[in-house]
Amino acid sequence: MERLSGPAEEARFVVENGVAARVASLIEPVLESMGYRLVQVRQMGGTDAILEIMAERLDGTMTVEDCEAVSHAVSPLLDVHDPVEGSYRLQISSPGIDRPLVRPADFERWAGYEAKIELKEPVSGRKRFRGPIEGFADGEARIEIEVPDAGRQIVGLPLALIGSAKLVLTDELVRDTLRRAKGNDTTAEKTDKPARKDARSKDARKDSRRTDVTKVK
Repeated sequence: MERLSGPAEEARFVVENGVAARVASLIEPVLESMGYRLVQVRQMGGTDAILEIMAERLDGTMTVEDCEAVSHAVSPLLDVHDPVEGSYRLQISSPGIDRPLVRPADFERWAGYEAKIELKEPVSGRKRFRGPIEGFADGEARIEIEVPDAGRQIVGLPLALIGSAKLVLTDELVRDTLRRAKGNDTTAEKTDKPARKDARSKDARKDSRRTDVTKVK
């Protein structure tokens, strides 16, 4: 399956709250002007607070150099507007292989692969769904699930009810994603080798690009 390009302005249906929402509203126009799409912003607390920004090119790729470019663009903006209290580590990353699904086009782009979807409120008595993606139509994400006493069926989940959705990390997804990455980026082996080596030494299945900047106040 080929990854398809889509408009950067296609709205995300999964949105952030609190600090993450403020950060998203600040940086999304900047990312779009640079030819990137915002995927997700997450704030993780604890002793080593992290602000994670996931982004991608319009073709779905994201290299270490892209992460660095985004970091250089958004870091001064965050310094000026200061939406995060206290010190934190700014982390710019690709969505990774088991990526979040945040736009309607994601369900078309990744049709055929397994996903996990959690709803804000139950549909037919359940909030969690898992199965192969069957696309997107009529305002609904289509997914094939096992229905007790009825076998496998395709159900439509209203976009407005989806709280979170992401791909499931399977051998097929890992294999196909890495194969496409090699085919799409002829310079990846040369330019991304240190980053890939580091990622694989921890978990060969993740294959995400990332750059970190520590913000001390």
